[in-house]
Amino acid sequence: MSETDGTQRELPVWARGIEGQVALVTGAGRGLGRACALALAEAGAAVVAVARTEADLHSLAAEARRPVETWVEDVTREALLGRIEQLDRLDVLVNNAGTNRPQPFPEVTDAALDQLLDLNVRSAFRVARSAARVMLRRKSGSIIHMSSQMGHVGAVERSVYCMTKHAIEGLSKAMAVELGPQGIRVNAVAPTFIETPMTRPYLEDPAFAEFVRSMIKMDRFGSVDDVAAAVLYLASPASGIVTGTSLRVDGGWTAH
Repeated sequence: MSETDGTQRELPVWARGIEGQVALVTGAGRGLGRACALALAEAGAAVVAVARTEADLHSLAAEARRPVETWVEDVTREALLGRIEQLDRLDVLVNNAGTNRPQPFPEVTDAALDQLLDLNVRSAFRVARSAARVMLRRKSGSIIHMSSQMGHVGAVERSVYCMTKHAIEGLSKAMAVELGPQGIRVNAVAPTFIETPMTRPYLEDPAFAEFVRSMIKMDRFGSVDDVAAAVLYLASPASGIVTGTSLRVDGGWTAH
């Protein structure tokens, strides 16, 4: 409200939050997904947290300062897609579930190839499709794919992972072009090595940790809060004109 004339004025976009928005986060039990779910809830969103492990979701709900709805679901199964499409409203999707199985290229097994393609690409596509169907009813929404700096570069022993994340980058762009006229924004967040349960075994190797530090010009590993902050921006009205882009939370790695 204006102090001079008493009239109600609309807040500028950078000052608007996500209070009351409905946000669904996959892979929310641990790591990046957990941090994103907690941050969205703290910012006032009505969060639906999806993970396979019930105990992880219980601890998430206990840690959150606001109520969080929890779904024990596998993103590779049909049941989750049906539940998403039954939502009355969905404003934000954080399409985070994914994994990595580093192997030398000649030794990549068909099982590893199938697992990463199924989880990182096929399931991400199907979850995004179901979310878009809900968002189209209101002609509004923000879909945020969890990509990786590996979606912009190549790396030793990460051929399949890089392939899947390059696919997510392409999917984000194509979705943004197609869904933008219907009011739906689609972006990716591309983190560097973040200290999470998935990356911890690699970062405990002193030689590998030193290599990672040499590539990150901010002289530290990324944190889950760094990624959650990027997600909050892309979920909020402050990024209302931002679509089809990839926000690289990589400390300068891909600037080399």
